[in-house]
Amino acid sequence: MNEFSLAPIVVVLLVSVITVILCRKFNIPSMLGYLLVGFLAGPGMLSLIPKSHATDYLGEIGIVFLMFSIGLEFSLPKLRAMRRLVFGLGGLQVGITMLSVMGILMLTGVPFNWAFAVSGALAMSSTAIVSRILSEKTELGQPHGQMAMGVLLMQDIAVVPLMILIPALAGGGDGNIWAALGLAFAKMLLTLGLLFFVGSKIMSRWFRMVAKRKSSELFMINVLLVTLGVAYLTELEGLSMALGAFVAGMLLSETEYRFQVEDDIRPFRDILLGFFFITVGMKLDIQALIGGWRQVLMLLAMLLVLKALVVFAIAFKMKHSVGDSLKTALYLAQGGEFGFVMLAIAGQLDMVSPELEQAATAAVLLSMIIAPFLLGGSDALVGRLVKSSWDMKSLDLHSMLVETMSKSDHVLIVGFGRGGQTVGRVLAQEDIPYFALDLDIVRVQVARSAGEPVSFGDAKRREVLEAAGLGRAKMVVVTLNNMHETQHVLDNVLSMYPNMPVYVRATNDDYVKTFTDIGAEEAVSDTKETGLVLAGYAMLGNGASYRHVYQTMANIRHSRYAALEGLFVGSDDEAGFGENGETVCRHAFSLAQEAYAVGKTIGALPLDRHGIKLLFVRRRTARIENPVPSFVLEGGDILVVVGKKDEIILFENWSLQGI
Repeated sequence: MNEFSLAPIVVVLLVSVITVILCRKFNIPSMLGYLLVGFLAGPGMLSLIPKSHATDYLGEIGIVFLMFSIGLEFSLPKLRAMRRLVFGLGGLQVGITMLSVMGILMLTGVPFNWAFAVSGALAMSSTAIVSRILSEKTELGQPHGQMAMGVLLMQDIAVVPLMILIPALAGGGDGNIWAALGLAFAKMLLTLGLLFFVGSKIMSRWFRMVAKRKSSELFMINVLLVTLGVAYLTELEGLSMALGAFVAGMLLSETEYRFQVEDDIRPFRDILLGFFFITVGMKLDIQALIGGWRQVLMLLAMLLVLKALVVFAIAFKMKHSVGDSLKTALYLAQGGEFGFVMLAIAGQLDMVSPELEQAATAAVLLSMIIAPFLLGGSDALVGRLVKSSWDMKSLDLHSMLVETMSKSDHVLIVGFGRGGQTVGRVLAQEDIPYFALDLDIVRVQVARSAGEPVSFGDAKRREVLEAAGLGRAKMVVVTLNNMHETQHVLDNVLSMYPNMPVYVRATNDDYVKTFTDIGAEEAVSDTKETGLVLAGYAMLGNGASYRHVYQTMANIRHSRYAALEGLFVGSDDEAGFGENGETVCRHAFSLAQEAYAVGKTIGALPLDRHGIKLLFVRRRTARIENPVPSFVLEGGDILVVVGKKDEIILFENWSLQGI
């Protein structure tokens, strides 16, 4: 009779705790600590944990919980909006990466079947690592975060045909590849269709019935049932458990139970995800690494360099910004957990040589070890390589704190889009101090050059709110487009300062009651008057009389919104806004010392010819309103103008070059 001992488990837990403590102390990602624990406790060193299918499967459960929590950040409309990223960027990434890797391997003498299996493995990226870091850095809602998640979803889908093709090419299939592929896709569409269309109707009612029992234990059991149950259903149909868990999370993302579910699932997710990284660390074979180091380095270069170049080229070709394309490339430049699965299957079918399988496994593992370091420094790296990515370099928390130190009793505006700019301009007109946060670096850069008190920062991060002077603010106005992000910001603000008045924008009437129930002072439905109404609340909160607020709003309306004319256009404005040359925009640009307009008077500028209105000139710290025609421009002056976009471009070219 075999005796079971807790000793190995206790040792592993002790080593894990010590390693993670050291990682936290030296600011090293904790997942690297888990990888090290796996290597030390695995077959390669101390053999404290036996390598088996059961341990690998337990690690996969960690990915299931992670993908479920990621799914809570999305919704079905958001996924539909991402279809271009999933099937366009994701599909091209998988296809071009596989073709590129196959071509290189075959040029070095590797047979076609072997090259196909390895290329499929190397085309995958780590869902666990990428989504974990995106969550920790609160970047899931940013463009590069959505691009990375779209590609990862496509990779999960691509696993299905690859798992069919590998045995078929090895001679292990039934001879009819197309029939097998067709059946697999039919099952996938049927399964996902049932989950989306039937599950969306059942899920909310089911959770409501469970919640009525008012038992936290029952609620947690139900969360585990839904997460693992949907993952098991997709596994039965030949899909990945992670994909099923993601869909389950999406079905709950628009229910009132989303945040409670997220809190309940977090302990299981973090513990089991840590175990997943331990199982990955157990796969490291030092002997294989030393014996085939040349081949390992070649495959590692394909993962870190070739795959990154492919992703960057596709994303940039799809008209994404250089900074977002580069960040997405860095996030996806590593191997993934499905790569291990494909290599193991190919090895069992003798589709790759043992040496090539070990070398590819070692390359994937090394890339996953390097990934946290690469992603941790991605902001600094992109900031150095891409001139427009000056966000983390010149607008860090320290500089934001310095900028807001002198502010008190100000209005903190979260989101400086159309609504946020409207609020800001009305407050400025009334000499009410404000400070704004926004995540659109293009808009922030242009607005700051015009002298607006706005900074790049994610208000879902508490340290950003503190740096923006939340503790000294008189109130908060939230004008974000994304209602889930608004809810996060509202939760953060009220948990930090429960008595802080918060006025929020609701893009959907359904959210009005949700936000007021959480504690918002007022929630305004998203209409044409949203910005004006929020500005009115801000003025009332600063002591203005109702009569004065009404008169101010009336004057703005009677002037046909002249005070609000034109907006700083950002990349997250609605599709088409600012792209049409007829759109009226506000723009700011600086005159270099050698600019053509330097030394000329305002009267000499071709403003009327281009239909441009000069709002004001910024000279160092001074703001010169309505400068007289004899006013002479100097180098370093910033001109803030409003007009049609095409005419603004022509006027700027004339001012800078005289053409």
